[in-house]
Amino acid sequence: MQEESTRLPASRKAAIVALVADAGQVTVQALAERLGVSADTIRRDLDQLDGEGLVMRARGGAVDPARMPRMDPGLNTRIQVQPAAKERIGAIAASLVTDGDVLIINAGTTALAVARHLRDHRGLTIATNNLRLATEISPKCFRDLYMFGGDVRYAAQATIGPVAFPVTLGRPDLDIRCDLALVTVGGVASDGGYSTSNLAEAAMMREMLHKAGKVAILADSSKFERRLLAQIARLDAADYFITDKEPPAELAGALRRNDVDVLYAPAPDRL
Repeated sequence: MQEESTRLPASRKAAIVALVADAGQVTVQALAERLGVSADTIRRDLDQLDGEGLVMRARGGAVDPARMPRMDPGLNTRIQVQPAAKERIGAIAASLVTDGDVLIINAGTTALAVARHLRDHRGLTIATNNLRLATEISPKCFRDLYMFGGDVRYAAQATIGPVAFPVTLGRPDLDIRCDLALVTVGGVASDGGYSTSNLAEAAMMREMLHKAGKVAILADSSKFERRLLAQIARLDAADYFITDKEPPAELAGALRRNDVDVLYAPAPDRL
């Protein structure tokens, strides 16, 4: 089995699913040793299998989704995933913002990193569905902070609903426009565009893009070539793609062909 799974990616992934299901949870290192491939190869396989719902990614390995409760991972859990990468992404995203801008920022832990890096800006108007953002952002940087959406997803600390604000009953909602939308996504693929795992969230994020003069999509490198259930938009819907390391050649080429500027800040070298 080791030789076959090493040679054929599909066979190797099938072996990973079987091993995780049998043991309940397996570390990256154990899978790499069992299948005779690098830990990076196993991590990429696990990211793809997690996107397909066949395993559940966890720090240092994966667990069998059949043995886990079916609910959104809590925000506090997701904050612990790739924290340094998210801070670098947040710093780059904040550098695109000019004082006085009107921003749309969606939910997610990477968006919270953006909010922290806006502390030196002034006069911003921010519309968001991120319930945690108000506790992370400096009150000095914004003039107005608005919350849109309807239903509350408590575990994700987010609202889901229209990207609009009602005036009074019986009258149309106020339409809104922004200078820049900063939207975090769960997957970005050369042949599938930007995606997320929740249908209602995808519809809401697509609406955010349509209301923006400029769009910056944010995703750390674990989301590269990952296709989730619901497509938010094609690659050309963004002006910027902000991440923590250079995308692989195929994805980088697809972004370039779609006139998307890729901005990234790799991790500093460790002495």
